[in-house]
Amino acid sequence: MRALFQTNRKPAGTIAGFPPRSGIPIPFPPEEPVPLSTDRLRKLLGQMDPGSAPVILCIGTDRLIGDCLGPFLGTLLEKAADGRIPVYGTLSGTVHALNLSEISEHIKKKHPNRVVIAVDASLGAPEHIGSVFVRSGSLRPGAGVRKELPAAGDIAITGIVGSCSAQPYLNLQTVRLSTIAAMADHICACILGACL
Repeated sequence: MRALFQTNRKPAGTIAGFPPRSGIPIPFPPEEPVPLSTDRLRKLLGQMDPGSAPVILCIGTDRLIGDCLGPFLGTLLEKAADGRIPVYGTLSGTVHALNLSEISEHIKKKHPNRVVIAVDASLGAPEHIGSVFVRSGSLRPGAGVRKELPAAGDIAITGIVGSCSAQPYLNLQTVRLSTIAAMADHICACILGACL
């Protein structure tokens, strides 16, 4: 879970001072987030010139509806891609605060030089709830609930599940599962369309 993307520009290949986790050089500065579409994701992947299918890193926990976008998506992708795309983070094997560093290191060793698309739920403006955004650069999981976690991914996809507030966990407890399911379906279709 992270707060909506920061909008100030950073040096090429970094966001909030962190380099891309997988070591793929990004040939342009991280962009402002834009609504996710298959064409936009395909363009970002083309700019990074991946030699093979990207790795999908779905971050979140199944213990809190507002933070289960990543694992819900990972489960959908794992079934739909049928092994053609490496997927980490599902409902039965979540990637969360306690194992994110370990899983990121595993991905770097098992899939060297592969582009990593990191997906996470986010808190944002009330009018953006249910929206999904994408941009180049890594994301900062846990920022929305004041956790210090390592940056993840070369491309960041974020779904806005609730509004920012002084009590983020309270907002996460009231997210509708139908909102999570609709966002996961949209992200899944865009990833499959751009990667397969």
